[in-house]
Amino acid sequence: MANILVVDDEPNIRRTLHMLLDKEGHNVTDANTGEQALAIVAEQHVDLVMLDMRLGRENGLDILSRIRARGDHPEIVIITAHGEVDEAVCAMKLGAYDYLVKPLAPDELLIRVGKILEKRAQSQELMLLREEAARRHEPYVASQSEAMREIIRRVQRIARQDMPVLITGETGAGKEVIARLIHSLSTRANKRFVAVNSCALTENLLDSELFGHVRGAFTGANTSQPGLFQEADGGTLFLDEIGDVTQSLQAKLLRALQEGEIRPVGSTKVAKVNVRVIAATNRDLWTLSETGEYRKDLLFRLGVIEIKIPPLRQRRDGIYALTDFFLARQNAKIGDEKPFEITPRARRKLYMYDWPGNVRELTSVLERSFALAEGHVIDAEDIIINQHATDTYEEPAHDMSLHEVEVAHIRRVLSLCEGNQVKASRLLGISRSTLQRKLKFLNGFDGR
Repeated sequence: MANILVVDDEPNIRRTLHMLLDKEGHNVTDANTGEQALAIVAEQHVDLVMLDMRLGRENGLDILSRIRARGDHPEIVIITAHGEVDEAVCAMKLGAYDYLVKPLAPDELLIRVGKILEKRAQSQELMLLREEAARRHEPYVASQSEAMREIIRRVQRIARQDMPVLITGETGAGKEVIARLIHSLSTRANKRFVAVNSCALTENLLDSELFGHVRGAFTGANTSQPGLFQEADGGTLFLDEIGDVTQSLQAKLLRALQEGEIRPVGSTKVAKVNVRVIAATNRDLWTLSETGEYRKDLLFRLGVIEIKIPPLRQRRDGIYALTDFFLARQNAKIGDEKPFEITPRARRKLYMYDWPGNVRELTSVLERSFALAEGHVIDAEDIIINQHATDTYEEPAHDMSLHEVEVAHIRRVLSLCEGNQVKASRLLGISRSTLQRKLKFLNGFDGR
């Protein structure tokens, strides 16, 4: 059901439209002058205005402009005579959605109104999704920083433009967060967002991961497997660290972007895909393209729209916003317990640090500070920024079992917490009883 306003100075037309639309279940209001129509729009929520081009001495174009000037956004359909079609076209340029020519055929009118209202409902739903997505992500990307606010505004402008996007910035600056925000505000929001770190895999594995493979393509390929391009079909594929892919893979990526088709490893057939690619890198691809290390034609394709994320040290106001965001999140986790507080001295310490690891490093420091805090007030001394001063973590040996890795990690955390099980359980993200249970297994593993 929709709220529809019929504006016409002819009583018969108002009655006919009122009757037709009322039978469809709509809430219909009438007006016979432009002033009445403007008063109704000012007082009530209106989804659709059916506006006659001629209202006595009043011109429908003037009423249309005045409704739009108010900032109200009902859909407007112009009702016009055959000789006024040119003016109706002009009305559409001023913001009218459609026009109907007298005499009005009831069936056609109801079909057109139904389509208009359906389109409006879809647009409103998408707008709500976008607003929710922006609200969900904006604190994370530190909206107190003008630089990040401008990035968010740009994301909102380009999200629906179904083009590749290249996001550049230092490691940990929040490139994937921006990529997910673009996806959630796009027309592909109800489809999959698939992410892959391009430098985490060897060339052969990345080839198979992206484009899939057929059975027998290589040793161990006992079945055919679709690649991430196919998994993301209809949605968004996020290629992180795109600056690290090899020349041969760059060629395959270029074909996927240009032709919308891929060839699985070991296959002679191509498969069509409909994917929006968002790529990210911490490298200067334009310089690499000048030296021949990176294909210029691929870069031109990837960089149709480029978003540069400044490092956290260049948007220091964002440090406070991020701190408040994570503080609120931490307090939400503890429920009715006494909430955490961060003193001005602690905030100042966070603000003065340069954060070479950017948002990722700040997140890690805050999580560690919450976990290790003696009480609920976090002061400057509780902010351990240089973890390596107290943490001698080493990369686990490749021949260690999963249990051995877990034992080593628990020992490390207990050492960091000086044996305090409450602190250690917080840092490990488990309950104290779970930690105690694991300690029993640890002691048994050590033969104690």
